[in-house]
Amino acid sequence: MKHKTIFEALNWASSFLAEKGRDENAARLLMQHIYQTNYSGLMMRMHDDINQEKWDQFQSFVSEHANGRPVQYITGVEEFYGRIFQVDESVLIPRPETEELIVGAVDRMKKLFGDQAELKLADIGTGSGAIAITMKKEWPSAEVAATDISTVALETARKNAQALEADIDFRLGDLSEPLENEKWDVILSNPPYIALDEAKEMSEVVLDHEPHSALFAEEDGLILYRKLAEQLPNLVKKRALIGLEIGYMQGEAVAEFFKSSFPNAKIEIVKDINQKNRLVFCEIDV
Repeated sequence: MKHKTIFEALNWASSFLAEKGRDENAARLLMQHIYQTNYSGLMMRMHDDINQEKWDQFQSFVSEHANGRPVQYITGVEEFYGRIFQVDESVLIPRPETEELIVGAVDRMKKLFGDQAELKLADIGTGSGAIAITMKKEWPSAEVAATDISTVALETARKNAQALEADIDFRLGDLSEPLENEKWDVILSNPPYIALDEAKEMSEVVLDHEPHSALFAEEDGLILYRKLAEQLPNLVKKRALIGLEIGYMQGEAVAEFFKSSFPNAKIEIVKDINQKNRLVFCEIDV
């Protein structure tokens, strides 16, 4: 191999990925992973030679991404709310939009319960554990449980909780079923919400690699919200907060489900940073 610098390797990868219709920025993220450094650390090494072993590894990673495998599954990690989470094909890759669920929940919890009150909080459909673990770190006095129907997803979530030193009670089961016979102050969920017929419009990067059970839902993507609206009245305290991430066209339908179940609650449809409906909050204060 003729000696290549990191700069030259990145130029090659960016052009190659662009030709394949992939995100050119992925090249830098993959190189940062190989050198176990951040953006500024990589910038300082741009004119260093890349050795044969790292060059071979980099080419392999770039080829994987060109073939459609998400960068996060190649590196095995994704950042969420300033923390690093392990991810693999058993779990959905945490999205920036979900960080807004955390922000909105913490803000409303402070107003509803007072700062750092000792609360019982549940995350339904936890996946990588991103919501449950982040809430435990942001609200350390909370007693946090997290449910998922997938044993492999819960295993990934447990690894993340251990790595991030978060004490979470993980429970296997469908939706709210593992939470029964208890009353909760806060319930959060980012359930599967993509309608089955939307698959044809989605990127194959998502379709071919991320778990379909965490993406798609029946009844135009609304079935799990309807079920949650039916189940949660028996599970929440007289003063409680429910927070849900939704598809951007589902706000009115999801709000209606919860208005039926909680007629006296304050229900808000909240837009994300891109001005799309993304969250529904239901504040109960009977």
